[in-house]
Amino acid sequence: MNQVKEKILVLDFGGQYNQLIARRVRDFNVYAEIKPYTVPIDEIKAENYKGIIFTGGPNSVYDMSSPHYDKEILTLGIPVLGICYGCQLICWMRGGKVETSDTREYGKIDMTVDKKSSLLFRDIPDSVVWMSHTDKIVKTPDGFEVTAHSDNCPIAAMENVSENIYAVQFHPEVTHSEYGNELLKNFIFNICKCAGDWKMESFIDNTVNTLRKQIGDKKVVLGLSGGVDSSVAAALLSKAVGNQLTCVFVDQGLMRKDEGDFVENTFTSLFDMKFVRVNCGEEFIKKLKGVTDPEQKRNIIGTEFYNVFWNKIREEANGGFFAQGTIYPDCIESGKGDADKIKTHHNKVKMPDDIKFDDVIEPLKDLFKDEVRRVGELLGIPKELVWRQPFPGPGLGVRIIGEITETKIKVLQEADAVLRDEIARSGLDKSLSQYFVVLPDVRTVGVMGDHRTYDHLVAIRAVTTDDFMTADFARIPYDVLARVSNRIVNECPNVNRVVYDITSKPPGTVEWE
Repeated sequence: MNQVKEKILVLDFGGQYNQLIARRVRDFNVYAEIKPYTVPIDEIKAENYKGIIFTGGPNSVYDMSSPHYDKEILTLGIPVLGICYGCQLICWMRGGKVETSDTREYGKIDMTVDKKSSLLFRDIPDSVVWMSHTDKIVKTPDGFEVTAHSDNCPIAAMENVSENIYAVQFHPEVTHSEYGNELLKNFIFNICKCAGDWKMESFIDNTVNTLRKQIGDKKVVLGLSGGVDSSVAAALLSKAVGNQLTCVFVDQGLMRKDEGDFVENTFTSLFDMKFVRVNCGEEFIKKLKGVTDPEQKRNIIGTEFYNVFWNKIREEANGGFFAQGTIYPDCIESGKGDADKIKTHHNKVKMPDDIKFDDVIEPLKDLFKDEVRRVGELLGIPKELVWRQPFPGPGLGVRIIGEITETKIKVLQEADAVLRDEIARSGLDKSLSQYFVVLPDVRTVGVMGDHRTYDHLVAIRAVTTDDFMTADFARIPYDVLARVSNRIVNECPNVNRVVYDITSKPPGTVEWE
């Protein structure tokens, strides 16, 4: 991002909290970017970083197959903060000693600050921190002094003030560390001397100006899913080039109740652009007839969507640019090495060979999801869309277990609409990370009036999480669940039973398929 005057580098050694560290830095209006530990040191030198943070990681620093780095990085004159594995790595790089601990520290630990005058620990008292380590430092490198300890970790933090190198064995970025934010703030402002002038308003102005220069008088085509990322990208591009933008919206009939109409009305009424809607629900239902395997359903929905979308793009494309709603987490190259591939992100689209554009534009590629939402609010996108619930690429297709039919889609749309309405009425919508209804391929006996019924069961799924890597089922109050159940059974045809999924992740996943 060439508009950023000051940046913090988060050097990723495979820690699970790498994105969280960067987000914490950005919360202080300082731009942070994540790069893998394999990035060449010449690239780091060229970027003029104000500070560098080494992340944690699952490895032992004395195992030479573990992630290491060029020791020169500690001699660049750039302030460094090592966290957990990053702390041990600094120790190893400077000739200290790291050993496997007899007592593994994991969870909330009482820490004592030994050096109250430390710039890193300014105004931070003895407090609870979050530890997660098997190894520990048993001897500091020459020139370092201990600044904090715990009962089982005699060197919980250390520093070399003359060289601006700091290290902590705990994780300040997680909410369980009581003064973690204060510690990161001290590093960013007291040690790195950042100004904290990276604001969303300036991001919008700079991005719009850059887009205008890049696009000129050419056309832009954007695939608009109706999700947060593509919607904000569309609003930014509309602000930059107006009706030079064409948004292609494929409604495959697997969206939530009235969602297609809401997306169309929003963008045709608020923004200057050409909006193209492709309604193809019937074709999708035909393709899915008789299919029950979840992976086969995903493949059919993905393939058909790809074909419909690019067939329409062929009608609209004539040179110019193709835009995507790619955001920063989609672009980050992990420092974990050869990690298993879980899925290809839907925002990174492979273009058919026969379609040619001058270039691909990704106006949100430097932002995290929460930052994208803030941009959306500033651009005037309705709250209902900016704070839209996470929604899988295959839509309701992976929330209907078994064969997908028009009747099942209607049942699920109505039940899901009731849940979302009641969650909003109760004020729980901001505290829940995700909530939705699933339609299992299950029918149960019920009694409605004086009649026996044999109809659909629906399941409610609601979770709380910071990162979606792990999640806990939400403790929705019983009175709210009772209202949801009562309304679904009374208002949604073909449903006679409602259950609540109380499985956390792991062992379950957030979605059912």
